[in-house]
Amino acid sequence: MTTRRTRPAPRPPEGTPPPAELARQARAVLADAVRIAHWAADGTSPGSVPLAARALERAAAALDLSPAQVMAGWDRARLAGLIEMHGDTARPGWRLRAWDRDDSAVLRGWVALFDAWSLVHASPDGIEATAVAEAVEAVPQVLSLLQLSAGAVTVPALLDLLGQRVAELHEERCEVPYGPQEQPASAVGQSADLNALLLDWALEGLASVGALTLGDGHATLTPLGNWAVWVKLEQICVAAQSPAGNIEQPAADMLLGCARLTPGPARAEYRAWLAARPVGSAVAELLAVARGEDALLRGLAFEALRVVGAPAEPVVRSVVTETPLRPYALLWLAEYEGTDPDDAQDVLSREEATWLWVDTAAAVADHGETGLLVRHLDSAVQGTVPALLDEVRAIGHPRTVQVLVALAAAHPDPALAKAVRRAAFQVHTGGV
Repeated sequence: MTTRRTRPAPRPPEGTPPPAELARQARAVLADAVRIAHWAADGTSPGSVPLAARALERAAAALDLSPAQVMAGWDRARLAGLIEMHGDTARPGWRLRAWDRDDSAVLRGWVALFDAWSLVHASPDGIEATAVAEAVEAVPQVLSLLQLSAGAVTVPALLDLLGQRVAELHEERCEVPYGPQEQPASAVGQSADLNALLLDWALEGLASVGALTLGDGHATLTPLGNWAVWVKLEQICVAAQSPAGNIEQPAADMLLGCARLTPGPARAEYRAWLAARPVGSAVAELLAVARGEDALLRGLAFEALRVVGAPAEPVVRSVVTETPLRPYALLWLAEYEGTDPDDAQDVLSREEATWLWVDTAAAVADHGETGLLVRHLDSAVQGTVPALLDEVRAIGHPRTVQVLVALAAAHPDPALAKAVRRAAFQVHTGGV
């Protein structure tokens, strides 16, 4: 048995307000979005979509806001997870239900908005999408400079850093011409002007979500912005300290590497792995593993998706129609929406719970100890072995025979083992 040092819990920079104060500031930034979310999700106006002209007018009149404020608040509410769209129907998101009582939900909602700043603030007209994307990719370095400076930073200094980072991106993508090249002075000037325009757009966008304030020729992170950048820098540090090299592994190998870790260290590994990848591709990779034949990896993939949180919700919701993933997805969604994990099993039908029992037993049979497989009998919803066997035979899980054979071999009671073997034979031959 080996031991390893655990990294002490990092503390925010000195002067960072406590979470309750940060949450108060986040609530202030999203106040209009919360009002609009409550209006849109109100049962008296089901299906209201404020982007539709008539609903926009109704919302503006009801909330005493201008149409532009309603549209801006609507976008923020969706990006912060305050409302969810199901077709044309707006429903309250779990964060809206927890908004007044859960500071952590508020801060997660604000961080989601902060991450989406480039969607909140429309990019300047007439600029190529590639240039905009490069600016967005360069902004984390700009924010890091602001955070490390612990105060105001002049716009020229930020512009110089943005230009350097954009040039590095060109070089990384092999977009720099081979050999010595003389760039016309006019082209250099145009590039500088473009970077200046994009920096102004980025700073205004970040200011619009409450991440920074703009002064005369300088920018300063707000307490919320300073805290959010610090959190993201810490995520990078956690990723860099991932033990056993799991951060570099594909999802399946990473999950197998975490299989024997206790829940806390396993979640740290998942966070490290996720921090090193774009969230969309990471979620897709985890679901691809979950669709495979290894039941252990299926369960672990959904554990990793719990660490992802809100960004994974639409994708997880989309797989509830896939029989092998349905029980896992339903449990994930129940916990995501605030159900106590001990009560989450109640969302499963008897058939879904039986399918999950067989799938979990398959994971134990493939990777666990025989004693654990015997103890797994106690978790079945049926209560008796004969009832369990009847429903397991009817459920149609592709691993039913292997699970029953393994259980019969492991169980110390000869009579029960015989009944389980008989059930396995009946499933294998198609008998009753």
